[in-house]
Amino acid sequence: MKKTIFGPRLIIICGLPGSGKTTLAKKLEKKLHAIRFAPDEWMDILSLSLYDEERRGKVEALQWKFGQELLKLGLIIIIEWGTWGKSERDNLRLTARAIGATVELHYLSVSKDVLFKRIQHRDMENPSITRDQLEAWFEAFQAPTFEEKQLFDKPLIENYKCDFIDKG
Repeated sequence: MKKTIFGPRLIIICGLPGSGKTTLAKKLEKKLHAIRFAPDEWMDILSLSLYDEERRGKVEALQWKFGQELLKLGLIIIIEWGTWGKSERDNLRLTARAIGATVELHYLSVSKDVLFKRIQHRDMENPSITRDQLEAWFEAFQAPTFEEKQLFDKPLIENYKCDFIDKG
């Protein structure tokens, strides 16, 4: 296993479905030799419904437990859960800092129309995500404020350009 020269680091990828979290996380994973945690992938491998919130919570808890052990080993981990709520981001940040890790946040903000177009194009969910679901998710999502963003460390790679961002 290649050890990072950066020390323990938690990278949180924040955004709604279709915002580009996986695309960005995979690019950072490769560039930084990080370990990426994506619950959708684990749930798919286990033949679990992506809409099963109870099991998603258990997968994320297991990923975070494993992620903390990796941080203690000085590695870089990427959480691409979406982290819709400030309290969830706070918990991740504070726990990682208690381990001695730096913590960065990448927030991907995309309009409802672009999100819906991307979700329809990728055709990943079964059943498909409806426009009404997306509207409800937009209402439930707590976007990071300027003040919250200041609580995180400077990213190792700032303004990382991904093709999907400019194409919508």
